[in-house]
Amino acid sequence: MFDLGSPIEALAGIGEKVLEKLRKLKIKNARDLLFYLPFRYEDFSNIKNIIDLVAGEKATVAAKILNISNKRTWKRKMIITEALLEDATTPVRAVWFHQPYLTQTLTKGVWVNISGKVSLDKMGLVFSNPAFEILGSENEKGLTFQEGQTLGKVGLHTGGLVAIYPETQGLTSRWLRLKIKALLDNIGDIADFLPDFIAKDFELIELTRALRQIHFPKNNAESQEAKKRLAFQDIFLLQLYVQSEKQKIKSRPAAGVPIDVELIKKFTGSLPFRLTDSQKIASWQILKDMEKPSPMNRLLVGDVGSGKTVVAAIAALNAARHGHQIAFLAPTEILAFQHYKTASQLFANFNLKIGLLTASQKPKSNLAGFDILIGTHALIQKSVRFSNLALVVVDEQHRFGVDQRAALLKDPKHSAVPHLLSMSATPIPRTLALTLYGDLDLSLLKEMPRGRKKIITKVVAPTNREKAYQFIENQVRLGRQIFVICPLIEESEAALMSEVKNATAEYEKLSKNIFPHLKIGLLHGRLKPPEKAEVMRKFKSKKTDILVSTSVVEVGIDVPNASVMMIEGADRFGLSQLHQFRGRVGRAEHQSYCFLFTESPAQATAARLKILAESEDGFRLAEKDLELRGPGQFFGREQSGLPDLAMSSLKDTKLIAEVQQAVKIFLEKDKIENHELLKDRLGEFKREIHWE
Repeated sequence: MFDLGSPIEALAGIGEKVLEKLRKLKIKNARDLLFYLPFRYEDFSNIKNIIDLVAGEKATVAAKILNISNKRTWKRKMIITEALLEDATTPVRAVWFHQPYLTQTLTKGVWVNISGKVSLDKMGLVFSNPAFEILGSENEKGLTFQEGQTLGKVGLHTGGLVAIYPETQGLTSRWLRLKIKALLDNIGDIADFLPDFIAKDFELIELTRALRQIHFPKNNAESQEAKKRLAFQDIFLLQLYVQSEKQKIKSRPAAGVPIDVELIKKFTGSLPFRLTDSQKIASWQILKDMEKPSPMNRLLVGDVGSGKTVVAAIAALNAARHGHQIAFLAPTEILAFQHYKTASQLFANFNLKIGLLTASQKPKSNLAGFDILIGTHALIQKSVRFSNLALVVVDEQHRFGVDQRAALLKDPKHSAVPHLLSMSATPIPRTLALTLYGDLDLSLLKEMPRGRKKIITKVVAPTNREKAYQFIENQVRLGRQIFVICPLIEESEAALMSEVKNATAEYEKLSKNIFPHLKIGLLHGRLKPPEKAEVMRKFKSKKTDILVSTSVVEVGIDVPNASVMMIEGADRFGLSQLHQFRGRVGRAEHQSYCFLFTESPAQATAARLKILAESEDGFRLAEKDLELRGPGQFFGREQSGLPDLAMSSLKDTKLIAEVQQAVKIFLEKDKIENHELLKDRLGEFKREIHWE
């Protein structure tokens, strides 16, 4: 018998070569294999006699092989295996491509289930590349011809709903089904970490049954029942983690910072613009949080250009006026420099000492003398010591936890934890944000600053490319600057190199063939930080007319003089990402434009890009993105770390509401420490999703 921790090589038939392939799928033990879930099913439940088959349908028949042979086609040099099969009604052909070994397995006289799509050619009905399952030989009881009907039966690979898994070379779904079935038959009941009263109250099937039904469902109802059970447990773990984290944070002490109303009025009055209603509400929420003696844990979400930095600045100024220090973490040096410049301008008349610390930029004086220290993760070095840190502002890193905040203090006598304000420029649907960031209170900036001109967005057909180039030329003559974004095809090291190559090729094309008389820059993720900074310095100082950039570079670049965002391969990006790119222009008084280029003729692509062209509401676009692409693509499977089934279930608002209610009931009635299995699984889960 096996248990969940049994190494996968303990299963029969798994040698070193197969083990290497399984590692590529991150399957190391029995648990990994059992929870390697199908992403879809082939429906072969339409079981028929051969005489009743119809071209174009998927079906399953049980038949005896009359003959089988291989032949090589002359034109394509392809090996085709062709079999003639017969049941009690009539014969039918089946063909397989590039599988000559089948003649050794499917021999004359053997009875098989054949499942697949039925086609019609000049010789009659034929199964093309069907799945098969050997039932036995002609001499075995019950498999000889009988008068009347000879219908097939449900098997592992044929005759019902058949699980299809993500595959790697040499490991097929057929192979995985066989091994999973063998494991399920030899593992017994699997210990369930969900508390009994939760499973009972929410009518969830037991875990062992759910695993059997997810891999080998008898019908759609069984697969859906299993999916709900397994998605429920993963989202339960996620919600339990974020809610218990919230409780842990609230139990720690923090410096309560009183609100200096007159100071805030003076600051907002010094701004060259009026705050939006959303900015006022978010600022008040943050200031009220920071009054409390427990740490604030708040996420500020708003479009590029919606004014998040000003809201953070209000909180920072209020904390600094009461003698506290503020740390402002940016994900890159370019953004750190930008935030430093912005803060220096905003606080020019408020007598604050502002420092900058990155890998290449060191402050010239003692850190204790700064009110606000802005930098990259260089701020969390052991050598960096704050004297009275009360607020940490983090840009685009929402999992910056209580332990990391405590690490900034470096003072064992200082038991207080700094308040945390996370900021995100990706408008996240509220239900998704509350699920993934349930430990964070949420503030939304849903308005853009007054006076902003609407960015004119156009989907450019290939036939109008030259017109677009001419328009860009005219914009440069007017003194404006241009962004050109090149697409990322997939998130991998090889793809990153490919993207750099794409951007470099685009740079060569524009600088040599299209705009040889203009000054063009190139920015991509392979450049070193000083090189990136130099490229951006030239663009910001108007020494470069056009900046060609990959999609992996920073989204917070602020160049008010840029008026055109040109996006190549726009169909390869989600709506939210396109909207973020668009937000890099339209940041000054100039009319700005966004051109979406695509070579895709698909109507769905045109319809999706039209949504972007007609709306500047980032939250509406995020909701639409979630609907069209699903949470996995919207948010990024690797970025969240969540299992695929849990990720795909994040847009199931009914399930999310049920799980949140279950976690609330559990935390009111019980403690994690009382459930050893739950405690252990929660620890594993946090490590699996890279949140610990």
